[in-house]
Amino acid sequence: PEGYTLSQIAQQLEDLNIVKKKEFIQKATSPPFISSLGLSDLTGPTLEGYLFPDTYHLIREMAPEEVIQLMVLRFKKVFGPQLITMSFQSGISQKDAVILASIIEKETSLSEEKSLISAVFHNRLKKKIPLQSDPTVIYGIKNFNGNLTKGHLIKPTPYNTYLKTGLPPTPICNPGRESLLAALQPAPVSYLYFVSKNDGSHFFSSDIEEHNRAVWKYQKKRPLREVLK
Repeated sequence: PEGYTLSQIAQQLEDLNIVKKKEFIQKATSPPFISSLGLSDLTGPTLEGYLFPDTYHLIREMAPEEVIQLMVLRFKKVFGPQLITMSFQSGISQKDAVILASIIEKETSLSEEKSLISAVFHNRLKKKIPLQSDPTVIYGIKNFNGNLTKGHLIKPTPYNTYLKTGLPPTPICNPGRESLLAALQPAPVSYLYFVSKNDGSHFFSSDIEEHNRAVWKYQKKRPLREVLK
């Protein structure tokens, strides 16, 4: 599925008796193996972001290298000449496009919202406003228990986009094609904020006053704070 992390993919493969989770993660974090995949300088210390979500026909007890190669090859086909050209025209590097797409993937599952979410983040990046994305913070928390607290939001990590401006250092999951396209084609809107409407969709705002009203309307049972989620 779109949005799975490296660890979640490894766990699913182990559950299906394809490869062992530990072996898969070892290969997906091996610098020599990563460098052999021809991803140039796109990746960081792991293959997070480049294990493309799709339907694969696999054989039990395959070597982890084979499974990873299939997923990376699929990523290369999807992020092919068309998206590379779009990346060049939009002025965003391929690496940053994948990072941004991974955040978009985690923020919404609705196709019609992806370009809007992308626009919010593009607008914030241009204005040097922190992205304030909860999913990035969560990615930086070891053994996250599902409860995001105020303490987490003020704890410095490379993935805490409340405290740091710009994109996180690596993707936070493995995004699908829709999110990759959205990262490269943000909607032409001035939105800077969005808040969950608690039905899977979001309300978007261009100014803080409107955003705070939306937070009060949709999240009034929760502490009022300037959040994006």
